[in-house]
Amino acid sequence: MKNPFAFISKYRRHKFAGPVLLLAGLSLAGLGYSVAQAASNEVQVVATSDKASLIAEGKEIFARGCSSCHGLNAEGAGAAPSLIGVGAASVDFQVATGRMPMADMSQQAMRKEPVYNEEETAALAAYVASLAPGPAAVTNEELAWERSGDTALGGELFRTNCAMCHNLAGQGGALSQGKYAPTVMGVEAKHIYEAMITGPQAMPVFANTVLPHDEKLSIIKWIKHAESEPALGGAALGRVGPVTEGLFAWAFGLSLLIGVAVWLTTKAR
Repeated sequence: MKNPFAFISKYRRHKFAGPVLLLAGLSLAGLGYSVAQAASNEVQVVATSDKASLIAEGKEIFARGCSSCHGLNAEGAGAAPSLIGVGAASVDFQVATGRMPMADMSQQAMRKEPVYNEEETAALAAYVASLAPGPAAVTNEELAWERSGDTALGGELFRTNCAMCHNLAGQGGALSQGKYAPTVMGVEAKHIYEAMITGPQAMPVFANTVLPHDEKLSIIKWIKHAESEPALGGAALGRVGPVTEGLFAWAFGLSLLIGVAVWLTTKAR
């Protein structure tokens, strides 16, 4: 069978064969780069458009539900602080945990059922983040604390940095001036992380210079381990330690003694 490319083979040693092939290769490479660049630019335009739409939606939600306290431009007012520079992480933590919006700004914000859904919260976070740079919001998938954290180290770090407010078992505790540190049990990993990098209310900010990223993940891993740890000694009694256990024993014992005294008095009659 006759080779259909035989006519080409006789020109392969021609003195112009090399330059022609090089020119063809460069042309194809340039064409491929142009196509890829055009596609990338199109993706960037779409992404920018989506982000602009998200920010616009967030601005509308903010004007409707947040501006009465935080000001029309999030500059703050007498009732609430400025949100300029707090970042998306602070908004995601406060809004997704139901702490914001709140009716009485003089009280400590409590965790409750959120008012806004995930999409609305993301829009609000995008709008506030567009006002000035600040800590970015995170997702549970991005943290991957299950693979990165060290449970034993996390427990040590929690006892050193967090237990004085949140209790050794993470159950929360009372603070000064009528405030309290909430329990960290049952809190999403991303919200624990966002609280550490934003320092909501009386909580300090744990920057990476103070508590590196890996150590934050270790704390989260210890908290999640503590959540699922069984009460091997019987009733957990809130896991707040010997104070509750002693109070229960004292109250139960005293009630028992009073009951016995009443019974003996009744029998004596």
